[in-house]
Parts: sequence; structure tokens; C-alpha cells
Amino acid sequence: MTTERTLVLVKPDGVARGLTGQVLARIEAKGYRLADLRLLHAERAVLEEHYAEHRGKPFFEPLVQFMLSGPVVAAVVEGDRVIEGFRSLAGTTEPTTAAPGTIRGDLGRDWGQKVQQNIVHGSDSPESAEPGQALLRAAGAVHAQRPRGGRRRPAPRPGGRRGSVRNKHAGQIRPGR
Repeated sequence: MTTERTLVLVKPDGVARGLTGQVLARIEAKGYRLADLRLLHAERAVLEEHYAEHRGKPFFEPLVQFMLSGPVVAAVVEGDRVIEGFRSLAGTTEPTTAAPGTIRGDLGRDWGQKVQQNIVHGSDSPESAEPGQALLRAAGAVHAQRPRGGRRRPAPRPGGRRGSVRNKHAGQIRPGR
């Protein structure tokens, strides 16, 4: 079997509700590999190109507005039959009727909006997966989100250390925090 690559987006509703970790954990638990992962704000032109097949439909503009409403997490995911597998993992686009056990069935619901806020996007074919990945790679097309202060913070070291400073309160429960 040949390994496929696909674009998966955790949409603004999924990011805002803090579901990104659960979505990515399900992808990895299924045995797929995250080849690229970014938190970003897409530009209107990028979204219009990405959703070009829906141009002229009544939900096109509300969809673009929804995708502009906050950050998205974009992942390129690899694996055997990953396109088909992720679509099955995500569930049907209508969260109210999506099967239990799927991302949309377990985590989504109808919020009564003009466009379905259904947590994730997954490419439906190799033909649509490649342009999505190309949009992700396009120079200047996305603005990566930086931590507050504009710089990366070092990851904590085992034993509660960050950088070279020892955390004397590691492992202690402190009230009011």
C-alpha cells in the first residue's frame, strides 16, 4: 500500500472549545502520523481558494466568515488510506446525526448558526488533499500563531525544570492557582 497524505483542519469552533488535543489524539490513536502541524489564521483569499468548489452556494460566505473568526489548527496527516480513514473518524458533516464514536458525533452539535460548525475539515480525495497541503505551504498564505511575548518558551524538563532554573514547587499543590 502507498502512504497517503491529507490536510486536516481543526476549525475555529474546535480550537475555541479546546478540542484540538482530543482531535489530534484520535488521529494518532488510529495509527496515523502528524507530518506537519500549525496553529494559524488563514487569509480570506486562501479560504476562498480552498473552498472554491462551494462558491455561489448560499453557505459559501458564512463558511468563509466562520473560518476567519478565529485560529485553526492545520495538520498534514500521513498513513495508509488516511483520507478515507479520517473521513470515517470525523463522521458525517451534520454533528447532530453523526454516529457516536466519531469526532463530530461525540464532540459536535448544532449551534443554530448559518453554517455548520462541525469541528474538523478533512479532504475527501487525493485530488482535493494536495491543493489543501499546497495552500498550507504557500509562502505568506498563513500567519503562524506565536506564544504571548512573540518568542518560544523552552519545554519543561523532567523533574519540573524549565531552562536552567529549578522549580522548587514542582509536584506541590498550591491553593488559589
